[in-house]
Amino acid sequence: MQTDTRLEQLKIWLSSELHINNYTIETASADASFRRYFRITTNTHSQIIMDAPPDKEDCKPFVHIATLIETANVQAPHIFNWNKEMGFMLLSDLGSEPYLNHLSDSTAEDLYIDAIDAIIKMQSIKNSIPAYDNQLLHFEMSLFEDWYLNKHLNIQLDKQQKTTLNTMLDLLASNALQQPQVFVHRDYHSRNLMLTEKSNPGVIDFQDAVLGAITYDLVSLLKDCYIAWPRNRVIKWLNYFRINNPLTNPIDENIFIRWFDLMGLQRHLKVLGIFCRLNYRDNKANYLNDLPLTLAYVMDTCQRYDELTPLHDLILSLNITPDQTIMDKLQ
Repeated sequence: MQTDTRLEQLKIWLSSELHINNYTIETASADASFRRYFRITTNTHSQIIMDAPPDKEDCKPFVHIATLIETANVQAPHIFNWNKEMGFMLLSDLGSEPYLNHLSDSTAEDLYIDAIDAIIKMQSIKNSIPAYDNQLLHFEMSLFEDWYLNKHLNIQLDKQQKTTLNTMLDLLASNALQQPQVFVHRDYHSRNLMLTEKSNPGVIDFQDAVLGAITYDLVSLLKDCYIAWPRNRVIKWLNYFRINNPLTNPIDENIFIRWFDLMGLQRHLKVLGIFCRLNYRDNKANYLNDLPLTLAYVMDTCQRYDELTPLHDLILSLNITPDQTIMDKLQ
């Protein structure tokens, strides 16, 4: 059996540097990167160890953003110790109960209000983080063609189809850039929100945070690629955010909904590509299971706005059809 060299090094670090010896250790999670997380449990409490190989993962953004989120009075893993050279980090344990495991018709209201309140708090953060600029927005959306169309579906667009797609992508990028630019977690969904007894939710996987559109985290939460809600509930939560956020309170509801929907379309086109890339490049096939809902979000939004008809028609012309049962859930 192959030895897990990193795990053996981690155990040595725990003993020699942190003087932690009597514990049990188990895998806590592995995300869509090269990071791994282990839970160590002693007689008194549990903590999390992040294993982030320095040659593959830069932990500085994680440390920077974790500190910013905590400063905004939102719960993120607290960093107790960080060995930069080895790529090991000792963190507080936010538990093992993601929102996704607890969301239901009866629980959703309270859980989403907590999560929306946390977004509003994080959007008060004023600090230097990378900009979610036109170049990054377009790069992300290019994953839709490169990985979803070309790689996954073996579809090559002709010149006219490329022009149509690019025109639509320009529209979506413009929509993102015209919004107020705030702190954006960038992956704020039900698998990255932990249900906690105090200061709910616990927020994880935030190291790619940027300065971007004010609707981005909200649409990540409410148009989640892992769970779907009817339109009337989404709009109700959206308006709770809009009314209770001092940055959006003056904004007209219809304008804000359009910002939100088009921001979601940008995200979902990107995610279709990312899920396929995770499968073909990183051998994480389970993400393919989430393609149908993600595609349904794309088509649902395209049907709501005349200006998106060219994208809607393009997708249908490629014989890509959404699951109607899922589409019905979004109505």
